[in-house]
Amino acid sequence: MKANRMEAFSDGVLAIIITIMVLEFKVPEGYDWSALIELGPKILSYIFSFVYIGIYWNNHHHLLHMVRTMNGPLMWLNLLLLFWLSLIPFTTAWMGESHFAATPTALYGFILLLAALSYWLLQRAIVNQHSSDSSFFLAMGKDWKGKLSPILYLAAALTAYVTPWISGFFFVLVALIWFMPDKRIEHILKGR
Repeated sequence: MKANRMEAFSDGVLAIIITIMVLEFKVPEGYDWSALIELGPKILSYIFSFVYIGIYWNNHHHLLHMVRTMNGPLMWLNLLLLFWLSLIPFTTAWMGESHFAATPTALYGFILLLAALSYWLLQRAIVNQHSSDSSFFLAMGKDWKGKLSPILYLAAALTAYVTPWISGFFFVLVALIWFMPDKRIEHILKGR
């Protein structure tokens, strides 16, 4: 069984997540630029989340190209990832409504931490399918992004109680790290 159905299902869920986030916007009361400025925190939290969902979609797409055979554990790990990602619209809305108050921002970081750990588990399960392919196994074992991201998300969640600006720095830093898809997968796919 190939990963096509899981990829299609995941694409649909991620599209719905983005749709839910944009539906959280209510039309402003006024008809001038100041009415939009009041939506600034909501727009900023939406941009953060849109970028994150896009990063997950992009890297998830690359990762699923590595699946040799689909099995139950991979499907459950994929659902676990989608579960945590499905909570992003809630935390995005709460963070924007609260103007980046400490607890909503910390929860946002915690949800991103759990999504990152779920992605890492899914990636590990796929890598384990290739344990006999030493070049692939070695290339994927050097996962500095996957190891660093949870630490940065935890730092973002904890520093939310100091100032949301520090949390925002960590959110942007992780997004910059992951913005380009995993080159290791592209190199392996080109070598096939």
